[in-house]
Amino acid sequence: MNHRDPAEARARAQARLRRGMFLLPSLFTAGNIGAGYFSIVQTIAAISGDTVMHLDWAAIAILFAIPFDALDGRIARMTNTCSDFGKELDSLADVITFGVAPSLLAFVWGFHFLPDSINPVLHQHLVQAGGFVCFLYLMGGASRLARFNISHDAQPRNPGRPDRKYFVGMPIPAAAGLLAATVHFFGGIPVGEGEWWVSIPWLVLVGLSGYLMVSTWRFWSGKEINLSRSHPFQLLLVLAIVLYVMLRFSNVVLLTIALIYMFSGIWARAAYSWSRRRRRPEEPSVSSQPDPATHS
Repeated sequence: MNHRDPAEARARAQARLRRGMFLLPSLFTAGNIGAGYFSIVQTIAAISGDTVMHLDWAAIAILFAIPFDALDGRIARMTNTCSDFGKELDSLADVITFGVAPSLLAFVWGFHFLPDSINPVLHQHLVQAGGFVCFLYLMGGASRLARFNISHDAQPRNPGRPDRKYFVGMPIPAAAGLLAATVHFFGGIPVGEGEWWVSIPWLVLVGLSGYLMVSTWRFWSGKEINLSRSHPFQLLLVLAIVLYVMLRFSNVVLLTIALIYMFSGIWARAAYSWSRRRRRPEEPSVSSQPDPATHS
């Protein structure tokens, strides 16, 4: 009996540790949802007062949610605690944080505060078009997540290097990060308090983000990066430098990263189409030279 008690105690301790390991990825997902909820609350609060501060905080909350979303899946794979519940919870969290929150932020920042001094018809058309395009962005994000959940070994239309892994379509956190980084770049100052014409390229950017999510173009996933093989001290130094630069110059750095990632997918698609046209040989025509066998 004395030999069984320590064994049972170890088994119970391992069971508790296992349950804690399953809980750990869900905690990061909960942080993702919390950031999305905070962003929505801040966007609504911006309508009634202190617009600039609330809109900037709403954008920052979405940007903070991106590392949470990246870590929950990676931690689940590292600890071998992947579950169907975790996958469904992660998808629902992404719809809230990277779908609803940025679409609401995009509409309020880019169209809600348009000045009444512009042409009333133009004002009405811009607000209506903004609401419609922001809704299309939300639908594109939800469709992107649904396709990701049911796809098994999906291949992009423009395949890349076989030693790298790619997303099919722009991932929704990257699209949300692009919109949030743009708002943060302007310090949360809405379009209505600046130049009203900014709402036109903003309309294009929001619509383009929605389209890229449902496209079948390849976007680099970075999943082949294995941090465990790197030297820990060198990695810590690099991470510290990157973190300092991102915090110190967040307005410029985050938007630059988001734009580079978006245009990398567009460039990859354009380069693939161009290379295919170059490699496509012309159909060999029937040789006009006489066949020697016919003259033998």
